Amino acid sequence: MSEQLNHLHHTHNQQVLSYTNNPNSTVEQRRAVLQQVIDLLVNHYQPLVEAMEEDFGGRSQTFSMMNDILGSLGSLKHARDNLASWISTEERAMIAPYDQLGARAEVVYQPKGVIGIMGTWNAPIYTLLSPLACAIGAGNRVILKPSEHTPKTAAALEQLINEHLDSSWISIVTGDADMSRSFCAIPFDHLVFTGSPSVGKKIMAAAAQNLTPVTLELGGKSPAIVSSSADIIQTAHKLAIAKGTNGGQICISPDIVYVPSQYLDVFIEEINTEFRRCYPSIVGNSDLVPIINQGHYQRIQAYLREVEVRGVHVERSHKEYEPSERRMPLTLVINPPSDTQIMMDEIFGLALVVKTYEDLNDVIDDINSRPNPLALYYFGEDLQEQDRLIQYVRAGGITINDALMHAALHDAPFGGVGQSGIGHYHGKEGFLAFSHLKTVFHAPSIDLRREWGVLPPYSEDFHTMIKSQITSE
Repeated sequence: MSEQLNHLHHTHNQQVLSYTNNPNSTVEQRRAVLQQVIDLLVNHYQPLVEAMEEDFGGRSQTFSMMNDILGSLGSLKHARDNLASWISTEERAMIAPYDQLGARAEVVYQPKGVIGIMGTWNAPIYTLLSPLACAIGAGNRVILKPSEHTPKTAAALEQLINEHLDSSWISIVTGDADMSRSFCAIPFDHLVFTGSPSVGKKIMAAAAQNLTPVTLELGGKSPAIVSSSADIIQTAHKLAIAKGTNGGQICISPDIVYVPSQYLDVFIEEINTEFRRCYPSIVGNSDLVPIINQGHYQRIQAYLREVEVRGVHVERSHKEYEPSERRMPLTLVINPPSDTQIMMDEIFGLALVVKTYEDLNDVIDDINSRPNPLALYYFGEDLQEQDRLIQYVRAGGITINDALMHAALHDAPFGGVGQSGIGHYHGKEGFLAFSHLKTVFHAPSIDLRREWGVLPPYSEDFHTMIKSQITSE
């Protein structure tokens, strides 16, 4: 471990030196680095998707290409193609009376320095390279730390980065949980972490020792609300598709669905029908992503055993499945008590709580009684309901009449609020997150303050003039 720690500190020192030697990189230099990463993915994605398949014990290569490779390429290309407009110095309004004397002010976007990015296992390439796009676009040097729970992917990415990228801009370190703890204790100029709220608190505490600013992309129990104005069949189908994505192992996967009581039976029938259409079988189905490891699988099964013991109705989309494969049927948990673990913990798997309701106000109160979710989904055509939810439910982002989609936007910020995260990346907001916004004041060539009588010793006339400006207008 000491050898790994020495490597980590050496890597950080090298990146600090690289930034110090070239702190004001040009747009062309940054775009060239982004293009290197793009070319790496385009030319060498196959070993990465094979590694992800192996780490998950059967994750579809098609899904990995769609989610991690194309998702990362979208972020990288958006930064490459829009960087020139983001980096431009911004003029700001001047205060009186300096505006009459030729003074001016501007905001300059300066790189912060060296950024550390800690990825997570559920999207092991995307959660590294999507924030990297913004960090490199802002002119920083970057050190990546892949998740220890996807070691094959980490090793494949490490080899490709060492072979194909400019190490003076992008480096990578790998290792176990001890390495992760050491990583977040490094005095980075900004630290990015994607993972659970509980680990996020530890990351933030470690970063605080160096006053390192953090971007935390966390999670929570993201709710979906089915309005009485919704097309219940179409809604159930979209939620089946969203919940099945990555085996439910997405930080914005719906955890709780609120359904009008009168629609419960048809909702259950239709969500199971669509899930079976996407995944006709569970056993050996390469399109259905397994739960990442046995520990996570057993955690979800423990949630289900608890509610079943307490008499809660649990309905599975398929009767036949093989626990050793860790592939789950869609498992609906109908109206569990609020004190069960499945109602308190983020599920991160193919179980879904379904709660019935009569009054939308009760739904809003229930959601707001828990920590802020990373995502909120609304299905329905009632514009007043939509507006109420947008205004009164605190969530990281919202998708209306679908699920997951707001996070796919390259030109809109993605992030949480409160327990679901701190800060954003994607688009210009990501560029700003990894930039220091430096205000620059350019003084006028003539200083008339003495002639105007505004310097000490203050006269009674100046006192009167200052006092006259204390108004509400």
